[in-house]
Amino acid sequence: MEAETLARAMRHAMMWHARFSTKPGKAFRGGHDEERTWTPYGIHPIWAAMTILHERDLPKNIRANGAIALLYHDVLEDTTVSLPRDLPKRVRDLVGAMTFESFDQEMELLWQRAPVIRLLKAYDKASNWMDGAWMYPERRVLHRAHLARIVEDVEQNFGPLNIIRIARALLEGP
Repeated sequence: MEAETLARAMRHAMMWHARFSTKPGKAFRGGHDEERTWTPYGIHPIWAAMTILHERDLPKNIRANGAIALLYHDVLEDTTVSLPRDLPKRVRDLVGAMTFESFDQEMELLWQRAPVIRLLKAYDKASNWMDGAWMYPERRVLHRAHLARIVEDVEQNFGPLNIIRIARALLEGP
């Protein structure tokens, strides 16, 4: 992966969510106490992408394509921008397979997608859980169960990755 490709995708993640989000909650993530929990939305895909790049036990192509896909994974759902035309087909396919109309649809249909999509969702959902102050309590219960199921699946398919340890530690907390 070229540094310029990664830097461009990171810049898009930050700027597109800030400038072209479909609603204010897609530009900044906050919670019930906006003073303490406000975070630019682009931090979420950047965290997920940087975390997969630390997975030395994953093949290079999964890490490279996965990082770029994670940087763009919420663009179609949360902004008015299209994916860059020059994005490789493999990355476009990953982003498309990660895209759902709703969280409820994701909980139902994710299990019909390829294991690599569930792997990428592990990074996405661990990040969501980590900064989940925006989740209402009843929704948080569903997110916890969904992340726990993804973690089990990813460990079976890919082994004891860093994201497994991170997600389990997060799930043990409040």
